[in-house]
Amino acid sequence: MKRTHLVLALVPLVLSAAGCGSVAPEDLSSASSAAPASSAAPPQPTSSPGSSSSTPGRAAPKPPTSTKEVEVKRAVDGTPTVTGVRFAGHGGFDRVVIDLKGNVPGYSVRWVPELVQDGSGEPIGVKGGAYLQVSLSPASAHNRSGSPSWAGGPIFQAGLGNVRQVAKTGDFEAVVGVGIVLDHRAAFRVTEHKNPSRLVVDVAH
Repeated sequence: MKRTHLVLALVPLVLSAAGCGSVAPEDLSSASSAAPASSAAPPQPTSSPGSSSSTPGRAAPKPPTSTKEVEVKRAVDGTPTVTGVRFAGHGGFDRVVIDLKGNVPGYSVRWVPELVQDGSGEPIGVKGGAYLQVSLSPASAHNRSGSPSWAGGPIFQAGLGNVRQVAKTGDFEAVVGVGIVLDHRAAFRVTEHKNPSRLVVDVAH
């Protein structure tokens, strides 16, 4: 009787061992692949949203504050040539740029009651509340063949905050005249620049 009971007791153990051996190797591999392959954090962006790599530009120039007339006398090698005149509005002032070939010559910027043609003295057909006359000397606005180096005009419409028009007032006896027609008298400043050469007149609004 004791041997019979022992054999019967061993049968469940054998069946239990056979059940454990039925788990396939591929099931183990699939179970392990469900776990994260790595615990490393996801890569972060190299820059935060809205950031910029550009460096701040220079501070914007302030409007001029003086109405005093300007005169600079200067001797230069050769005769500088006016190649064009540009204008644009800025914060609180308008800018007129006289482009030059050669060094910046002597110049004057003064208030006048009206704009007239150099040489003849004939009035130029513009109307404003105030007028600035820019005269450059020695300078020319033509090339050796006599063709104008400053094309267009003689009156250029600006329509800015204060600068209404820009006019050619002359190219006579080594003096080039540039007239600035304003809506009203206001402060101005004159600055010289090189590379390329240019004379800049800023007029407050």
